[in-house]
Amino acid sequence: MPTLYLVRHGQASFGAADYDNLSDTGHAQALALGQYFKAKNLSFDAAYMGTLRRHAQTYAGIAKGMGLENQALPRPGLNEYDSDAVVQAIHSEPLSPERTPENYRKHFRLLRDGLAAWMEGTASPKGMPAYPAFVKGITDVLDEVRTEFGARDDARILICSSGGPISTAVGHILGTSAQTTIELNLRIRNSSVTEFAFTPKRHMLVTYNTLPHLEDKPEWVTYA
Repeated sequence: MPTLYLVRHGQASFGAADYDNLSDTGHAQALALGQYFKAKNLSFDAAYMGTLRRHAQTYAGIAKGMGLENQALPRPGLNEYDSDAVVQAIHSEPLSPERTPENYRKHFRLLRDGLAAWMEGTASPKGMPAYPAFVKGITDVLDEVRTEFGARDDARILICSSGGPISTAVGHILGTSAQTTIELNLRIRNSSVTEFAFTPKRHMLVTYNTLPHLEDKPEWVTYA
């Protein structure tokens, strides 16, 4: 049965002026994943990614580790939601820039509440689509993969994206509640691998949020 590998980007620059840029650890995570795929003799018939810088950097690291030269196909539907806009939709006052544990906890409490409101249709984050349109951007790519490769039993497809789209894809396939989808999102780790088996008609979850390439590097396990 064909397999789709969804990879969350490597560690980005949480708390920095430009989040959309991999940290040194993020680059190392992506390279390690590519080296793991190569060691497993895994190759991909096609690769897709969002259009954010961290997606391209993650794919570049994987490709380097595997010795690949082919490029990933950009799909804007795989882009992440704007977490700042989600928070601001329910909390107009600016958050403290001080990077303390309490401020981190406050940020993620507000993010949970903002995501729930967006998904319920009671909040409209600035510059973002309504939640059904966000879901459609992701499912359109899943449909494309099924249509193009669902009849090929040996097909292996790679997607480089973010925690929001990947958890949304999982939630869509499993029919989870909004709250469960949010919790899946907030626990997904950088450079983690989620696997779907698929046919021309549907996708099926095989694994979620795994880090086989970091088993001997626990210090590289990150979430932001």
